[in-house]
Amino acid sequence: MHLEGRDGRRDPGTPEVELLQTSVPPGLAELAAGKRRPGGADPGQSSWAPAGQEFASFLAQRRSHSPLPQMSSSRSKDSCFTENTPLLRNSLQEKGSRCIPVYHPEFITAEESWEEGSADWERRYLLSREVSGLSASASSEKGDLLDSPHVRLRLSKLRRCVQWLKVTGLFVFVVLCSILFSLYPDQGKLWQLLALSPLENYSVNLSSHGDSTLLQVDLAGALVAGGPSRSGREERLLVELTQADTSGSRWRRPQQVTHNWTVYLNPRRSERSVMSRTFEVLGRETVSISIRASLQQTQAVPLLMAYQYLRASVEAQVTIATAILAGVYALIIFEIVHRTLAAMLGSLAALAALAVIGDRPSLTHVVEWIDFETLALLFGMMILVAIFSETGFFDYCAVKAYRLSRGRVWAMIIMLCLIAAVLSAFLDNVTTMLLFTPVTIRLCEVLNLDPRQVLIAEVIFTNIGGAATAIGDPPNVIIVSNQELRKMGLDFAGFTAHMFLGICLVLLVSFPLLRLLYWNRKLYNKEPSEIVELKHEIHVWRLTAQRISPASREETAVRRLLLGKVLALEHLLARRLHTFHRQISQEDKNWETNIQELQKKHRISDGILLAKCLTVLGFVIFMFFLNSFVPGIHLDLGWIAILGAIWLLILADIHDFEIILHRVEWATLLFFAALFVLMEALAHLHLIEYVGEQTALLIKMVPEDQRLTAAIVLVVWVSALASSLIDNIPFTATMIPVLLNLSRDPEVGLPAPPLMYALAFGACLGGNGTLIGASANVVCAGIAEQHGYGFSFMEFFRLGFPMMIVSCIVGMCYLLVAHVVVGWN
Repeated sequence: MHLEGRDGRRDPGTPEVELLQTSVPPGLAELAAGKRRPGGADPGQSSWAPAGQEFASFLAQRRSHSPLPQMSSSRSKDSCFTENTPLLRNSLQEKGSRCIPVYHPEFITAEESWEEGSADWERRYLLSREVSGLSASASSEKGDLLDSPHVRLRLSKLRRCVQWLKVTGLFVFVVLCSILFSLYPDQGKLWQLLALSPLENYSVNLSSHGDSTLLQVDLAGALVAGGPSRSGREERLLVELTQADTSGSRWRRPQQVTHNWTVYLNPRRSERSVMSRTFEVLGRETVSISIRASLQQTQAVPLLMAYQYLRASVEAQVTIATAILAGVYALIIFEIVHRTLAAMLGSLAALAALAVIGDRPSLTHVVEWIDFETLALLFGMMILVAIFSETGFFDYCAVKAYRLSRGRVWAMIIMLCLIAAVLSAFLDNVTTMLLFTPVTIRLCEVLNLDPRQVLIAEVIFTNIGGAATAIGDPPNVIIVSNQELRKMGLDFAGFTAHMFLGICLVLLVSFPLLRLLYWNRKLYNKEPSEIVELKHEIHVWRLTAQRISPASREETAVRRLLLGKVLALEHLLARRLHTFHRQISQEDKNWETNIQELQKKHRISDGILLAKCLTVLGFVIFMFFLNSFVPGIHLDLGWIAILGAIWLLILADIHDFEIILHRVEWATLLFFAALFVLMEALAHLHLIEYVGEQTALLIKMVPEDQRLTAAIVLVVWVSALASSLIDNIPFTATMIPVLLNLSRDPEVGLPAPPLMYALAFGACLGGNGTLIGASANVVCAGIAEQHGYGFSFMEFFRLGFPMMIVSCIVGMCYLLVAHVVVGWN
C-alpha cells in the first residue's frame, strides 16, 4: 500500500508504509526513523513530546498514559480528530473530513482490537456508545443478547477450551512422532559391488529376522524402467529370491517359495539409475538371492546391490500412508492450522512411520527429496515480481484491462482466463500465476470486485491451458522425455497435437460452465467500496505492525503507534458500518469517466525501472522457451529464474534488500519443501505404487474387446483423483513404468500412446480438484493471502472440483472417440 502526500503525489523513494502527518506526530516519526530535529516545540503538536526531547524521557512520559496515542492537537478542544485515510482520499475530499471520537482505553484497548476479528467492529462500537451514554437505544435486541456478559463469557470459555484441546492434541501427536522417530536408528544401506557376466552368476544367503515381513532389494547401475520392446532383444538381469516354506505339516517336506524380478539394462552404460523391489518373506528361514545376467557380449557389467528388512506388510504401509494423507487434508480443510504447518506435521508423521517399519531415511536423503529446482524457480520469479511491482505496471495493466472490457465484468474475466490459459501452455503454470495474480488483485480493487472469485477462475484455466502442450505442465514433460516412449513414436509434435485438440474442446465447455457456477455468486462486494478499502487498509496496517520486531525502543514506539492507527481506523469503520446501508454494486455505466480518472491516478511511476524489468523478464521468458527446444543450453528453469533475479537486482540498484525479501512468500516455499518430503515418504510407504498396481489389475479383469475403453476410463479418473490428493509429479513418474509394462504384456495387448494421453489428461486436469492439487494453486493462494485476499480450501473446492469433473469427462470422451472409435493410435 503506497501512501500519498498532501498534494496527492507519491514519492517513489519513500517506503511502502508511511504514517500521515494528520495522524502521526512529526517528532516521533523522525525519532523512529533515527533522526532528531533541532530544539523547540511544535506549537501545533502540543500533546506530543517536543522534537528535541530525548527519546528515553519521552517514552518514560508516555508510559504513564494510555497505550492509545492521544491524537488530538492543541487547536482542537473536543475529543475528536481529523482522519483522512489515503485509500479514501477521493471520497473524503468530496464529503469532507470526518470527526472520529477517541474512546477511553478502558472500554476498547489496542490488544483487544489486535486479537479480535473484524466481525466484532460494529458490535464494539455500539457497546462503546452505550457505555458512554451517546445513545441508549443504539443496539438492537440481537445486539443486546450478544453484548450480554454471560453470553460473551460462555463464548470466550468455549473458544479457549477448543483452542486448548487443539494445541494439546497436536502437541501430544508431535511428541509421539518425535519419540518414535528417535527410537529407531538410521540403518543405512550397505551397497555391494557386483561384476555380472553371462558366464557367472551371483548368489548370497541372508539370515531373516523374526519380526520382518518384507525384504527390500535395491539395484543401482545402468538400468532402465519398463518392459521389453517389440524385438525382445534387450539385455536383462534376472533376480531370483528363494525361501523355504515350513508353515505346513511337519511330516511334509518344506516347499520352496520363489519370487522372480526381471530388470532391463540400459544400452547407454554411462547412465545410472536406482530400482527397488519389495518381496514377502516367511518366518526365520534363510533367504537366498540369485542374480543372472543375459548379455549380448561377454564383457562384465558393474552393479550395486543393497537390501534391508521391513517390519510391516505392503497393506499395512498403504493404510498408514492413507491415514497420514487424510489427516493432512483434515487439518487443511477445516483450517485447524496453516497449510504449511499441516504439511510439516504430515512429513513428520510419515518419517516416523518409515522409522518404525525399518526404513528411516537419513537427513541427507530427506534433503535430497526436496525439488530445489521448483523452489529456485519460485524464489527467482518472486524476486522479479517484487521489483516489477515498484514500477506501477500492474496498476497500469489493470486499467488497460478495464478499458478493453468496456466496463463489462464477465467479458473482462473471460479475457483474463483465456490469456492465462494461452500463456500457461507455453510457460510454467507457476510463472503465469506469479505474473497474473498482482494484476488481477489491483483490477478487482479498482472495480470493487471480490478478487478471490476471479483468482480461482484464473488458476483453474491456467491448469487447463498447461495441459495443451508438452512443456506446459510437469507431467507432460515427464511423459515426453521418457526414452522408451520416444522409441514408440511419442514425440513432442505428436503429443502436442493430441493434447491441444482435446484441451480446446475442454475450454469450449469450461467457459459456459464457469458462468453457470458463478450464476448465483455476487462478484461485486456487498459493501460500498469505501468500506471495503477501509477494511483492507486496516488489514495492511495491522500486518505492518505485526512484522515490526520490538527489538529497540524506537521500533516498539512505532509498533504501538501503528496499533493506535489500527484502533482509530476500526472506530471509523464501525461508524460507517452503522451509518451506511449495505448495497450491492452494479456494473458501472459511466466506465468512460472512470477510465479517465483511473488513468490519471494509476500511471507508470518509474519508467526507467520498468524498462529494466521488461528487458530482464523478456530475456527470462525467452530462455524458458529456448530451454525446452534447444538441448545445448544446460540451464534448468530454476537456474534461469535465479540468474534473472540477480541481473535485475543489479540493474535496479536495490540498496534496501530486506524490503524485497519481505515480499517473498517464504511460507509458500516452506510448504512446497514439506510437501515434497511428504510425497516422497508416502511413495516409500508404497502408496503410489499400490494405486498403480491396483489400476493394472482392474484393467486386466476386463474382457479383451473392451479393454482399451476400460483402460482409458480408469487411467483418466484414477490419475485425476490421485493428482487432486497427491503431487502429480511422483504419481506420473510411478505410473509410466506400470502402464508400459501393461502395454507390453502379451496377455493384455494395449497400445501405449492412448494410455499416456489418458495419464496426461488426468494428471494435469486433476490439479483443479483441490487447493494443493497443483503448484499454481498454492502459489496463487499465497500471493493473495499476502495482499489480504486469501481463500480457503473449501472456497477453491466448491469451484475447482466441479470444473475438474466436467473437464475430465470431456477429455475422456475425446480420447474414447479418437482412440476407440476412430482408431487414432
